[in-house]
Amino acid sequence: MQLNSIAWAVSAGEPLDAGGLDGDTTADLVILGGGFTGCSAALHAAEAGLDVCVLEAESIGFGGSGRNVGLVNAGLWTPPEDVEHLLGKRDGRKLNEYLSGGPELVFELIRKHSIECSAIRNGTLHCAHSNGGLRDLVRRHKQLLRYGAPIDLLDAQEVSVRTGSNAFKGALVDPRAGTINPLAYCRGLAKAAIKATVRICEKTPATTIKQQDQRWLVVTPTGSVSARFLLVATNAYTLAVNGIPAMRHTRVDYCQFATTPLNDRLRGSILSGLEGCWDTAPIMSSFRLDGDGRMIIGGIGSVDHPAASIHARWARAKLASLFPQLSETPLEYGWSGRIAMTRNHLPRILKLGSNGYATFGYSGRGIAPGTVFGKSIAQAIVTGTESELPLRSVVSYSENHTLLRRVWFESGALAVHALQSVRLG
Repeated sequence: MQLNSIAWAVSAGEPLDAGGLDGDTTADLVILGGGFTGCSAALHAAEAGLDVCVLEAESIGFGGSGRNVGLVNAGLWTPPEDVEHLLGKRDGRKLNEYLSGGPELVFELIRKHSIECSAIRNGTLHCAHSNGGLRDLVRRHKQLLRYGAPIDLLDAQEVSVRTGSNAFKGALVDPRAGTINPLAYCRGLAKAAIKATVRICEKTPATTIKQQDQRWLVVTPTGSVSARFLLVATNAYTLAVNGIPAMRHTRVDYCQFATTPLNDRLRGSILSGLEGCWDTAPIMSSFRLDGDGRMIIGGIGSVDHPAASIHARWARAKLASLFPQLSETPLEYGWSGRIAMTRNHLPRILKLGSNGYATFGYSGRGIAPGTVFGKSIAQAIVTGTESELPLRSVVSYSENHTLLRRVWFESGALAVHALQSVRLG
């Protein structure tokens, strides 16, 4: 198995290879980060007539966007009534309404710009791993129905038919949702942005940011960009940069492992509708098929340390427990990505100076919310009104003990995965 090798890259087409910044330039809007949020904001701002420059420290889709599970879900992890409780009825309802339409925006952009990303809109399944998990799904189902969501609650037999696994007590199915190759989608957004005259500079990290005379100056090792507006859209991959506040959140790593492509017989016995799935366990796991027929299974954890083999052993055991017919199927790829988790699992929009923004904290729901937030922030910049934003901006945000919480998440995942490997194996 190739660790730190991302299966999505196999079918995502050629990298963008946009080149780096060379010298000093100007723009209306400078964006840091070439993920879902940055590319969506760039595309929509350029379509509205702004001159946009995107600076990406590595390559388009390098971070959490290109390492995503690829489930295009509506809403957030947090149920809608809980969102209203946290934000207040008016603000919570607004955020819920924006994000309930997230999948429609994603799939419309895919259609509009002919993005080849193995897009399938057959829904996703939130699977109950236990009776307690099923009770949580019943609660979510009641809330979502009150919001008019077209959600169905499946029993154990129906889930078994849909997944090919007897491991679950029930599931919520959301037909608004679907699956994509997330790296290919991110690259597709970037290519559409380039066609809309956006300048994208890869391998161009920001080192210093200054605001002078109502303009932002972003300095890099190879040049600078002076712009009226700034958007920092680096989420869990934010680097320390002089001139902007730190994005305070807990980093949570999520690892995934992909099998070799399954033969037609095995494919026919698993996820015949090609839904993407995740479960209700406290140390959550996900599973889905990609466009090449690989089974991809994931869970909390990082592959970037010496104990990563624990996560790999867990993936093999978990896969065999869900689908015994795959017990001898080898794992071919393994990778992990970072999630920016806020303490209440809700995203944040920071106001930077008089004409800048930073957004982060999708807490494991990056594709649709990132696309929505990118478009909305672009619209707010173009119109000059924050009524376009799905969430009120704040001038500051902080969390305590983020490093301890990060260690707690990784240590807990290692312990649970080690125990499950023994029990399931």
